[in-house]
Amino acid sequence: MLKLLSIAIITYNRPDDLLYLLKNISKQKDADILLQEVIIINNASTADYSSCTTFIESQPLPFTYLYCNENLGVAVGRNKAIAMATAPVIITLDDDAYCKENDALVKINALFASAYRKENNVGVYCFKVIYGSTGQLQNNAFPHKKINEYSNKKRFLTSYYIGCGHAILKEVYNKAGSYPADFFYGMEEYDLGYRILNLGYSIVYDDSVTIIHNESPQGRNPTAQKMQMLWVNKSKVAYRYLPKIFFYTTALLWSFQFLKKTSFNIKMFFSGWKKIFRISATEKRTPVSKSTLQYIKKVDGRLWY
Repeated sequence: MLKLLSIAIITYNRPDDLLYLLKNISKQKDADILLQEVIIINNASTADYSSCTTFIESQPLPFTYLYCNENLGVAVGRNKAIAMATAPVIITLDDDAYCKENDALVKINALFASAYRKENNVGVYCFKVIYGSTGQLQNNAFPHKKINEYSNKKRFLTSYYIGCGHAILKEVYNKAGSYPADFFYGMEEYDLGYRILNLGYSIVYDDSVTIIHNESPQGRNPTAQKMQMLWVNKSKVAYRYLPKIFFYTTALLWSFQFLKKTSFNIKMFFSGWKKIFRISATEKRTPVSKSTLQYIKKVDGRLWY
């Protein structure tokens, strides 16, 4: 086997979780054979990461640890790691996640070498994500909105992927471009995902690889500021890539979601709408093709919001 895999990790104030992940990677079957590099971008954490750096120094695996003096955000942090990666396949993992199986790298390598990938021109594989505390499926990390219908499927074509655990061909990044630099928090996978689909690649969920995520089943409680980012960013994505009707419905329906999640934060509700109203003047529309829209509809993708 050739060294075909890179791993990209963005971390912020989670040294204990990151250390566990690094140890998990080091114990992966054939890691020394398959891994070209493991790139860790520290987004200006204030926590002590000396346990992680000490572990890295003790390892023969090709770990690269880079501390940034400012918090780049998830999207730009990933862009930095992806630009550094040199292997044909780039695996991205959250810093509070790890692989359940000790042969996950072998399985991911096999997925990209499979006849199925070639027949369906798969550019992205996303994996099963379960809660570390309960072992239950993490619904908000499942790459389909029809969870009851799709959760028991071992593999299916889908229209988007989740950042917690996925793998993308380096050639796909080279052709589709980077994550949007103006997205500090949230929805960057949707933005890049539409560009990937529009190039004729497909996105596939495969449950042969399981990612354990140390997030509470109650979920994180985003601040009002982060909820506004999600709302505005999702609206930007709809404006950039979809027919305008979906921009209008996305902006409206996500405004209701914002109010619900922030207990009716009226001040930020109105400031959010100000940002939404500016989208048409500041954003360039590059709508996806009819064939891409057909693909999204064929795989039961959600367009309205």
